Amino acid sequence: VVFYIFMGLPLAWLADRYSRRNLIMGGVLVWSAMTACCGLAASYFTLFLARMGVGVGEAVLGPSATSLLSDYFPREKLGKAISIYQIGIPLGGGMALVISAAVLHVLMASPVWVLPFFGPVEAWRMIFLWVALPGLLVIVLLAMVKEPLRRGVRLAASGVADSTITMKHHLTHNARAVGALICGIALIATVLYGLAAWVPTFLMRTYGMSMSNAGLAFGSIMAVAGTTGLLSGGILADRMYRAGRTDAHMRVMLFAALLGIPLFGAAMLMPTATLGIITLTLAFFVLANYGAGFAALPLITPNPLRARTTAVLSFVTSLVGLGIGPTLIAVLTDYVFKDPTAIRYSMAIVGMVSLVLAVAIFSFGLAPYRRSIQEANERDH
Repeated sequence: VVFYIFMGLPLAWLADRYSRRNLIMGGVLVWSAMTACCGLAASYFTLFLARMGVGVGEAVLGPSATSLLSDYFPREKLGKAISIYQIGIPLGGGMALVISAAVLHVLMASPVWVLPFFGPVEAWRMIFLWVALPGLLVIVLLAMVKEPLRRGVRLAASGVADSTITMKHHLTHNARAVGALICGIALIATVLYGLAAWVPTFLMRTYGMSMSNAGLAFGSIMAVAGTTGLLSGGILADRMYRAGRTDAHMRVMLFAALLGIPLFGAAMLMPTATLGIITLTLAFFVLANYGAGFAALPLITPNPLRARTTAVLSFVTSLVGLGIGPTLIAVLTDYVFKDPTAIRYSMAIVGMVSLVLAVAIFSFGLAPYRRSIQEANERDH
């Protein structure tokens, strides 16, 4: 995670200057190869290096893809486009949880596999090799993607607009809008990372579900609610933007956080597993609408800075979301409640407090964001 976070910044610098498609292809190749290396690791240290390599490869995708999509789609369609791209996260995560049991069943039927050149290989190592293979297909598909022209770059070449705007100037001039976006998204990510880390454990400890059933339930929630929530958020933001709401993308995130407060609290306190899963699905669907916010930042950012600005967003979101969400839930459970079965209360507290703060930050950022959007529209047109 550390290398994923920190490598995103220099790789985004490359994405603002060179072919984003080629960088993504290179990233897929690296993380697929490093995933395969995890299965062939001969020691803890080599496994650690391989996992680090996976993070470095993955760091390419977010900034490069966001910048690429912002040139493929006009402003009024960017929310839906980026939301569809973001669907890969809950869909892939959900599929991983749901499919992993079947893959394990197939591979563990034979405790040792024999590979050419490598000889006998334990079954658990084969999982990494299987997971790495689809990367080759993705690289072939990416080779068919055309690198689009960068919108607004002609203004930069004239010396009137983008070429005079440095990263430092952009962030300081739009500090309140960018700050509200990054901090608000990071707080929602804190909730979602906390869910991803602890929901299966919550289902097992609270309702006595088996590990496989808990994984299947949460995998299904991620795949269905996450996918539909992201898509609905992007569509709603685009419709509001076309209707004249220039702050649409931030406003959708504000609505998601606001509605998520009672839903998330209720989901943690339901008396039965069925009711818990239903309300958790609704909460996850509502919170997933925050994906529209990933289109909000490119809309106010000059083209040559979009990958780096997205990398800053990813940096803060990952650092805060991964660093605080899962850890704080564990700390409250172990040291405040001192009861493993009280994890539902820890999750409720962390989730609801984070969402209340997100609502306050987004509300504060609406007016500055509208001003930044107006300036961006004038600059790009």
